[in-house]
Amino acid sequence: MTYAIAPHAQPCIPVAGTDLRFPLHRIYCIGRNYAEHAKEMGSEVERTNPIFFSKPADAIVIDNDDVPYPPATSDLHHEVEMIVALADGGRDIPTEHALDRVYAYGVGLDLTRRDLQLAAKNKGNPWDVAKGFDDSAPVSALHRVNDIGHPAHRQLSLSVNGTLRQQADIDDMIFSVAEIIHRLSKLYTLKSGDLIFTGTPAGVAALARGDRFHAELAGIANLEGRII
Repeated sequence: MTYAIAPHAQPCIPVAGTDLRFPLHRIYCIGRNYAEHAKEMGSEVERTNPIFFSKPADAIVIDNDDVPYPPATSDLHHEVEMIVALADGGRDIPTEHALDRVYAYGVGLDLTRRDLQLAAKNKGNPWDVAKGFDDSAPVSALHRVNDIGHPAHRQLSLSVNGTLRQQADIDDMIFSVAEIIHRLSKLYTLKSGDLIFTGTPAGVAALARGDRFHAELAGIANLEGRII
């Protein structure tokens, strides 16, 4: 095949303990998946209608690299989340078979231009620009299910400049990993290489230039970085 222009590099995430890289297809995210976070955002939890949105695959930041403060905002917020990488996909995946599609787990930040999001919400407009911007998805290395199993009752946390800001047990998620995969597969054909951000607990707050963050999925994955 001959391309009309040079193709871009394939976004990929390192696999912990190996020389392997996980090639990304799409990034899906779920909103309001922890009740306390929904409350702090002034929203109600809707079990019947989970809120999904997406980020471009090349929004990832890997290898504990610096994260540039994005343009067009003065209110950049952190949202720490467990991430799930899929080795297989499909449509209408039954909940009881959903975890069979999971390749690995890790931890990441769903960075949000909160001022742009609130302005869009107030006007009833989409808020893609608040979520899907460059470098909006710092992620840790991925840890394979074959090595760690499927995490349960793990602490998810984020510290900024050494101060704890977010912490919760992943068992507090309203929609489990299996349920998220099942619900997403009713809306999209999921594929190998898809990455899912599974929601953030309460405590979201602003990041400033120079801030250092440490995100952790206890006993499994760590992510560090600096806002520049």
